[in-house]
Amino acid sequence: MQYTEIMVRYGELSTKGHNKKSFIDRLGVNVRHALHSFDQVKVHAQQDRLHVELNGADYDQVMKRLKLVFGIQNFSPSIRVDKSFEATAKAAAQMIEEQVDHPITFKVETRRSDHHFELDTFAMNNQLGGYLLEKFPDKLKVDVHHPDLTLRVEIRLNGIYLSSETIKGAGGMPVGTAGKGMMMMSGGIDSPVAAYLAMKRGVSLEMVHFYSPPYTSPQALAKAQQLTERLAKYSGNIRFIQVPFAEIQETVKEKVPEGYLMTVQRRMMLRLAAALMVKRHGLAIFNGESLGQVASQTMESMLAINDVTTYPVLRPVLSYDKTEIIKIAEQIGTYDLSILPYEDCCTVFTPPSPKTRPSVERARKYEQRLDIEGLMKRSLDGIKITNIHPGEDFLNQNEDVFAELL
Repeated sequence: MQYTEIMVRYGELSTKGHNKKSFIDRLGVNVRHALHSFDQVKVHAQQDRLHVELNGADYDQVMKRLKLVFGIQNFSPSIRVDKSFEATAKAAAQMIEEQVDHPITFKVETRRSDHHFELDTFAMNNQLGGYLLEKFPDKLKVDVHHPDLTLRVEIRLNGIYLSSETIKGAGGMPVGTAGKGMMMMSGGIDSPVAAYLAMKRGVSLEMVHFYSPPYTSPQALAKAQQLTERLAKYSGNIRFIQVPFAEIQETVKEKVPEGYLMTVQRRMMLRLAAALMVKRHGLAIFNGESLGQVASQTMESMLAINDVTTYPVLRPVLSYDKTEIIKIAEQIGTYDLSILPYEDCCTVFTPPSPKTRPSVERARKYEQRLDIEGLMKRSLDGIKITNIHPGEDFLNQNEDVFAELL
C-alpha cells in the first residue's frame, strides 16, 4: 500500500499546558532536521498531531528516522482517500487484504474534525465495521476491548485518513526544550548512555572530550567522535569540544600525592567543563558517573570533585548498575564501539590505589601547589570545536589508527 502521510502522536507533550505550543514547535523543527534529506516531505506540527506528508517519499526510510526523534510517543503510516464512505470502505478493504492472512479480531475507531461530514463517529464505526465483516467473514471478528487490529479513521477537512498500524516512538521530550548542557564525554560505555538519557529529557548537549597526546592515542579521540556521531542521530548535529589536558596531567602527577591524582585531575576536568558551560551559555554539566562502580564514583569522591563548582553536575546513570547501562548502550548502538580498546586521559595516569574516600580539605591543600589559573587558561586557549553530523564515519577517516583495534 502506498501511504501518503505519517501521523505522529505526542504522548507526554499533551500534559504541558501553556507551554505545549513551544514544545510542539520544537518537535516540528527537530523532525524537519531528521527528515531534511527527503526534499519532498512536508511537516505540519499541529495542536493535537504532527503530520508528515510523504509526497512519494519512501515511507519505510522516513519511519526509520522518526523512530529516533525524542518527543514522539508513537506514529502511524496513513493513506488519504476522498471524503466519502465508498472511498473509505475500498481503502479499508485493501488494507485488510494486504495485512491480514489469518483470522483476527478488529475494531474501527473514528475521529471527526470535519463536523459537516455526513456520518458521525458512531455511524462510521458501525457502517465501516459492518462492511468489513460482510466482506471478510472468515478473517474478521469484532472485539472493541482488546482487538488484534485497530483500523483508525480520521475525517478531516482535506480528506479521510486511514491507518492500521501504530509504531512506538522514542518517547521523552524534544531535544532543546530543557536547555543546553555540557557532557563530559569519554570513550567508555557510561558517558554515551548518560548523554542519550539527558537528550531524552530534552537537553541539547555539547560534548567535552579531554585528550592528552602523546599519552592518549588518536584512537581515543576518533572513537569519542564516532560515539558522538551515533548520538547525533537522536538530536541532529552535536558540537564536539576537544580540550587538551596533557600539561595538566603532567603537572598534577609531578606535584600531587599518588592517592589524590585521580581526585585532583577530575577536579580540573570539572573546572574546565564549568568554564566552557559558562562561556557557551549552558545550564548544567553532565557526566557518566554511576554510584559505586569505581573508586572515583563513591559519594565521598563526588563530594570532593564537586567542590570546585556551584553549577549543577547531573549524572543520568547514577543509580544504574553496569548491566543496565550495557543494555541501553546495546539498544542505542554505542556498546560495540565503546568496548574497543583505547587509552583515554582518565586511565593513563591512574594510580594503583586511588583514594576512594578523598578529603575535600586535602584536595584543596594539594591544589595550592598548582597554578590552576594558568593551567586552565592554556588548556582553554587550545580547545578545538567541530560540528559532528549524523552519518559521518570517523572510523574510515582514521583507518590507519584503527587498524590494530579492528
